[in-house]
Amino acid sequence: MSNQPFTRPRSHYLTAAGLVLAGLVIGLGLSAGLSLQRDSAAQHRGGAAVVGGGGSYESPFVGVVERTLPAVVFIDVKKKVSSATTFPQDEMFRRFFGQEPPSRPRVEPSSGSGFLIDSEGHILTNNHVVTNAEAITVTLNDKRTFKATVVGTDQETDVAIIKIEGRDLPSLPLGDSDLLRIGDWAIAIGNPLGELRGSVTVGIISAQGRSNLNIFGGTPAYQDFIQTDASINFGNSGGPLCNIRGEAIGINTAINPSGQGISFAIPINLAKHVAEQLIASGKVKRAWMGVTLAELTPELAEGFGIKDSRGVVVQSVLDGQPAARAGLKRNDVIIELNGAPVTDMQKFRLRVADMPVGSRINLVVLRDGRRLPVTLTLVERTDTAVARVQPSGGDGTVPAPGGLRVRDLTSEEKTGATAQSGVMVTGVENGSAAQESGMQEGDLIEEVGGKPVASAAAFAKALRDAQVAGKAHAVLLVTSDGNTRYVPLGLE
Repeated sequence: MSNQPFTRPRSHYLTAAGLVLAGLVIGLGLSAGLSLQRDSAAQHRGGAAVVGGGGSYESPFVGVVERTLPAVVFIDVKKKVSSATTFPQDEMFRRFFGQEPPSRPRVEPSSGSGFLIDSEGHILTNNHVVTNAEAITVTLNDKRTFKATVVGTDQETDVAIIKIEGRDLPSLPLGDSDLLRIGDWAIAIGNPLGELRGSVTVGIISAQGRSNLNIFGGTPAYQDFIQTDASINFGNSGGPLCNIRGEAIGINTAINPSGQGISFAIPINLAKHVAEQLIASGKVKRAWMGVTLAELTPELAEGFGIKDSRGVVVQSVLDGQPAARAGLKRNDVIIELNGAPVTDMQKFRLRVADMPVGSRINLVVLRDGRRLPVTLTLVERTDTAVARVQPSGGDGTVPAPGGLRVRDLTSEEKTGATAQSGVMVTGVENGSAAQESGMQEGDLIEEVGGKPVASAAAFAKALRDAQVAGKAHAVLLVTSDGNTRYVPLGLE
């Protein structure tokens, strides 16, 4: 064999180069064709089409906004309110008569948001947006303006229905807030600050089941708020919180003025149930058992000798009501309602309240370590009955508007005090109207608006009623260190 190195003929290289060049030309042609087909198909489908030469794609929220915005409305309200400090002669009235001057009504403008829920013109919004309204004007996104009437309001949930008369009215579909998960998209639409109409902000569902919030304009008794970091401001109240499918999942209701990225909305399932009753009869009927409840904390569970800290504790039982007739007792722990486990006090209260009056419910309670079945028939929840039960926290105190926390007087305090009725101040929130008025822990409140205070629950209700009536202040008769004085407590 020859030791010369093996050499390929020159014609072989030329043939190979030609094949490579032809392959490149064919490949580029096929690639360009496929790219054109993809762009054409994307444009034909109308989804994620290229909108600029830089390769940017359309936002997924654009379609949501285009579908929902027409049904979101701006609500302009003229409210009749009163003020105790409007005129210069008021100071003379205080000096000579030793009390606050009579309130004088006036009309003030206010604004908020809402959204149409059907073609008949029903608009879902917040109670605090339209309460005490003298006149309501609704403006749609297409600039049409209508006069609106109040169909019904519910202070207990801060939900209201108003109505306009018009043709070709858009509406927003309602979703299912029970299907929400933390981290889902949240899109808030409304009219922040009463001027920036049709504003859209985007965030996520930050948390669910928020309760015990002190809401501006009146604290709802039933709270199960959705928390979101979608930006919500004054004027957004009543507008929709939507999901990525363009369905309303909540009503934007409250913000935290001292925080960022913390806003709250009423779940649409709760609002939907209230709205149906308001449209049907103009009011909401709620069922109740006749008890006050407390969360079963791990500490309480340990104290009661309960291994599992699920359930709610019966704190007090009102005589003559369904719970008392069925044999429920203080310190019973309710662990089941109609076969379903009870894990949260607020959700339990809502489930009971939403049931038809006259319904029979089956409970399972723990008493002295034993499981006991209890059956009772629900009755209608009335203001008179509620006033007889103190809806307090575990320490027996009741939160009230103005930044106060109060409790009933003990029998010893009633005996030692000059007044036979009233409530004791147990806490004053920093920066609150109560603190600004000079109130302190240990003050005795004897009267509200010239009427004796019977209980802590009645005191809180009197202040909430004053808020609903549009009053800027409530006049309290307060005794501290043996001295009695009038205190105008700010309610705004």
